[in-house]
Amino acid sequence: MSGQDTPAARQEAAGEPAGGAAILRRLAELRAADLPVRGGRTMAYVYDAGLPELEELAAAAHQAFAGVNGLDMTAFPSVVTLENDVVARAAALLGGGPASAGTFTSGGTESCLLAVLTAREHARSTRGVTAPELVLPVTAHPAFHKAAKLLGLRVVSVPVDPQTFRARPAGVAAALTDRTALVVVSAPSYAHGVVDPVGEVAALAAGRGVLCHVDACIGGWYLGHLRGAEVVPVPDFDLSVPGVTSLAVDLHKYAYTPKGASVLLFADAGLRRHGWFAHASWPGYPVVNATLQGTKPAGPLAAAWAVLRYLGTDGYRDLALRVHRAVQEITEGVGRIPGLRVLGRPDASLVAVASDDPGLDVFVVADELRGSGWYLQPQPAFGVSPANLHLTVTAAAAGAEAVRSLLTELAAAVARARSHGPVRVDPALPAAAAGLDPETMTDQEVAAALTLAGVGADGTLPQRMAPVLAVLQALPPRLAERLLPEVVGAQYRTR
Repeated sequence: MSGQDTPAARQEAAGEPAGGAAILRRLAELRAADLPVRGGRTMAYVYDAGLPELEELAAAAHQAFAGVNGLDMTAFPSVVTLENDVVARAAALLGGGPASAGTFTSGGTESCLLAVLTAREHARSTRGVTAPELVLPVTAHPAFHKAAKLLGLRVVSVPVDPQTFRARPAGVAAALTDRTALVVVSAPSYAHGVVDPVGEVAALAAGRGVLCHVDACIGGWYLGHLRGAEVVPVPDFDLSVPGVTSLAVDLHKYAYTPKGASVLLFADAGLRRHGWFAHASWPGYPVVNATLQGTKPAGPLAAAWAVLRYLGTDGYRDLALRVHRAVQEITEGVGRIPGLRVLGRPDASLVAVASDDPGLDVFVVADELRGSGWYLQPQPAFGVSPANLHLTVTAAAAGAEAVRSLLTELAAAVARARSHGPVRVDPALPAAAAGLDPETMTDQEVAAALTLAGVGADGTLPQRMAPVLAVLQALPPRLAERLLPEVVGAQYRTR
């Protein structure tokens, strides 16, 4: 059982009934241990417009469609109307034309999976590719690696520029082969908030007859409306770019709708059909799925539709401008804090903050910030990207007072982190880890490795995560990937 070991929790585990008030109290108890999702101080995972009325509207819309099943449009035609409206709004914003089509999905990962599935089937049916490859800059989201693993594609990783962190077109060109099913670019990449050279890469893909997908899950809605405000140049990134064949944009990010809501757009409706599933060879009802889901909850769709209608184009442009100004102020303010620097030049609403000072450990800074009510996401070093803190700047964090508060607390956390000093990892640890084979590790070896990383024998995580992150960062990636599921799995137990 996850959560607290209390009488109420034991009652839940035993399946004993409880009154409505008791149930809601228990939920409140559980939420009290979570990071806040409102107020702008949790700068990862959640997206807050700072408009309290949105939550009430979205909840009412979600409730109105909570029992509706999007599996069968003949039974629930309202779902078709809502989805068409939402997809049309996304296509109009993001360069769609008369031939464009799209699908509402449960989130960015599902959109990425469907884009890869579509490309695999397209490459097989139109070019006879039977051993498909997926070309990814190393900054591409892990969802594409997940898709490749699930769908049987080989990943070809392409390095990025060490200064800008953008994909290098020459590297992509060298990676393209007759087996390439799809090339992915980001707008922006999550880790550094920069937009890849979409036009150059898409042209290279088109020249080889290869599909090109733009991962605009986190930035598409924001960049599209910032472009419409005409206050700052926005890199070309959407379906209007020649050679771009699909694009994904999450609405539960900068459209500020409840989770999970995403849209996968195709430049041509004919492409979309390659990713659909249909089955009539059984005694039951004919099945047609446009997504990975069978039963498709309509609540998130209705909530997204309601929020999009409520805010409208002008509302989103105003929110985008607020975030844009905040990002500028944050990047300038970070530059005034000794020991910190911003990685690259962010094109969107994401900022990565690193340190070149050997006496300053950004993981310790993260712990200090969390202790004072702020969450900035630690990102371990990888390749040319040093360890850093990731900030997702939303409209709720975009006010002048909020930015001043963040920068003040960041400077104070840096000072406290200097007094603590950086985390030291035993130099013998990486050498010892190099001798371990993640595929053949015994349970005892896994337990020993987790203990060295500062994780309790029962999977308990320490309050201060800097030592754990420092050890994980020092391990070979494959070994870290072997250990992390063990840590997560220990949190989800039946007793």
